Amino acid sequence: MDFFDILTSAAFWAAAIRIASPLIFATLGELICERAGVLNLGIEGIMVAGAFAGWIAVYMGLPLWGGVAVAFLTGMGFGLLHGTLSVPFGLSQHVVGIGLTLLATSLTFYTYRVVLPEVSSPPKIEAFQPFEIPLLSDIPLLGPALFSQTPLTYAAFIMAALVAFVLYRTPLGLAVRAAGESPSAVAAQGLSVTAIRMGAVIVGSGFMAVGGAFLTLSAFDSFFFDMVNGRGWICIALVVFGAWKPGKAVLGAILFAAFDALQIRLQQTTIGAVVPYQLFLMMPYLLSILALVLMSRRAEVPAALMVPFNKGER
Repeated sequence: MDFFDILTSAAFWAAAIRIASPLIFATLGELICERAGVLNLGIEGIMVAGAFAGWIAVYMGLPLWGGVAVAFLTGMGFGLLHGTLSVPFGLSQHVVGIGLTLLATSLTFYTYRVVLPEVSSPPKIEAFQPFEIPLLSDIPLLGPALFSQTPLTYAAFIMAALVAFVLYRTPLGLAVRAAGESPSAVAAQGLSVTAIRMGAVIVGSGFMAVGGAFLTLSAFDSFFFDMVNGRGWICIALVVFGAWKPGKAVLGAILFAAFDALQIRLQQTTIGAVVPYQLFLMMPYLLSILALVLMSRRAEVPAALMVPFNKGER
């Protein structure tokens, strides 16, 4: 199979959409936080915690959507901790975020060993199965790629549209964006900047956790260490790539996922027989860095991002 055949393959684009789905959830979560003025570097740990929480909930007997709900609530819990330390207390968002990633990751691994002390390999669950949308799934190329996915993938794109609508078409979204641009103007209108930022961090962290849960409930059927594998850090870059806009961020996630799916397939071609596989593993990250550099030059960072707000100060 040559390069052109790969790019015109329905299976390739189906894989790209599938790989992009957890990135979309987590990127939306980070975007909500940053739009409100808070950088959430706890995203990697929150995704790990969400992946485990959703999986263990289903393993213990909850339905799959119950596992998604547990993951979301888990993320909200870590978001509450992050928001409390970084918003009303005004601690360094960098330090709080990194500390939260370490806490969430370590706590997840500890809980895993406590709950499953005698397990040598992670138990499997019955994960979400692909659902073909009638008629639409029969469209050549686009059908298998977009309309033969699992319910969580459909949910990712629905959430992207919903987040974009809320941010740009509702008073709540205006308040969130204003909290990240001019918090003093928000306070002048009688609104609580602390409450808006806290709410954004809590909800955004919930989305991040669902992104992690996608890996255990949809992409795979089990939890294993290192399965998040840096996806959280990629999502932070995707927010910048998308210029803090949901639509562009989703396109960035699909682009990165396409690079990732491409390197997997290139390893199976004649090129992969002579080129070290490590170079293929590097490819999506190198291409993403290049795209990030090109796109971020025109991006407008929220003016109050990482700027603590104390009522009465200007």
